[in-house]
Amino acid sequence: MADIPPDIPPEKSLIEYPSAFPIKVMGAAVAGFEAAMVEVARRYDPGFDPASVERRPSSGGNYLGLTLTVTATSRAQLDELYRALSSHPMVKVVL
Repeated sequence: MADIPPDIPPEKSLIEYPSAFPIKVMGAAVAGFEAAMVEVARRYDPGFDPASVERRPSSGGNYLGLTLTVTATSRAQLDELYRALSSHPMVKVVL
């Protein structure tokens, strides 16, 4: 994993670790989307609570926005989580 930058020293990071960190994910409103996102979140935060997922369907009902609040433990963990979510075939956007 040579492409992962080293962690930013705590005194220069804008995020205090560990902390609750919300990640917004949007995809098509299809069966299995939420479960797939929970599975990805749990890979990087084993204590992730699926009951904490916030859901926002689009006005037309075609898309579903999810807010996954993970426990961030490092910059590397967040970078890997963003990569996993962004490359997932069901995901349209990750913020």
